Amino acid sequence: MDGGDAQNPWTPQPVKDGEWAGWGRYDTDPFEAMTGPFYARRNPATDEMVCAFRAERKHMNGGGAMHGGCMVTFADYAIFMIADRELEGVGSVTASLNAEFVDAAREGELIEARGQVVRATGSMVFVRGLVSASGRPILNFSAIIKKIRRK
Repeated sequence: MDGGDAQNPWTPQPVKDGEWAGWGRYDTDPFEAMTGPFYARRNPATDEMVCAFRAERKHMNGGGAMHGGCMVTFADYAIFMIADRELEGVGSVTASLNAEFVDAAREGELIEARGQVVRATGSMVFVRGLVSASGRPILNFSAIIKKIRRK
């Protein structure tokens, strides 16, 4: 998640100021732009990809907790960030995404996702991870990403 390339939409655009300075943001997915914004960066000390966003009112359900659809949308974003190295230079789509809701998140909380690539083959990448709110687990997920040729 270094640098960014204004000419290539498939590279992260660096955020230069505010709460997310030093993070990267993709602007290629209209749905994620509307539901997020979501951010990602690689922790240089651990080489772990971390994804995050701040829970806003628009992310909440009628009961005042984060909407389950928002949690799963964020997990779907995170699987591609976590698998960024395995997906370099290829297109990709979500083939399967499983999620277990563990707890609720509230407005204002920092929402983060971390995970790992379990296995990568020539055509698929298997990922698992955890979404947390203020350090508290809220969603467990696993997914399969299918590599495809970009059109």
